[in-house]
Amino acid sequence: MADSLLTRPSLLARIKDTGDRQAWAEFVDLYAPVIHGYALKRGLQDADAADLTQDVLGAVARSAARLNYDPARGTFRGWLFRVVRNELADFATARRRRRPGTGDTAVKRRLEEEPAPSNDEVAAWEREYERQLFARACEQVRGDFQESTWQAFWMTAIEDKPGKEVAGRLGISTAAVYLAKRRVTERLKQHIEYLRAE
Repeated sequence: MADSLLTRPSLLARIKDTGDRQAWAEFVDLYAPVIHGYALKRGLQDADAADLTQDVLGAVARSAARLNYDPARGTFRGWLFRVVRNELADFATARRRRRPGTGDTAVKRRLEEEPAPSNDEVAAWEREYERQLFARACEQVRGDFQESTWQAFWMTAIEDKPGKEVAGRLGISTAAVYLAKRRVTERLKQHIEYLRAE
């Protein structure tokens, strides 16, 4: 597992190849729920949030080949957030079918005049990203553990139940509950860092 973490190419580099279906599937699995969840929290109905998600993913696909990630200019997630905000602004001003940007100077000027996001907007975006990252990590590592180990973790770490109560419910020792919690927590931390690196 450690070798695959070290040798795996960057997801951002891989999505430049629009034919790399695995990279795009991973990208969509990670970011579509973030975009959709954020749109719902901004007041869109489910169908509208799904449309917005498709529009944003389309914008990313159209830009992917030209994407040159430079951490000094900001995070990819920050760029994606700006794309989401622009699509939301378009949606709010006109509930008509949106077309891809033309790249002319009027469009560029309108984007430059867009007000900076509020701290609440940025915080909501980041919370949604972290929530989706955790959910994805849980989904991906759950199969690595026996069900009782996973349940011991879930009940103590997520549901905040006392270890002794969980031990009684699962028929294991309290020490085994806390060991399970620690093992799953460590694995989740590793996997979240792996996903975050992408």
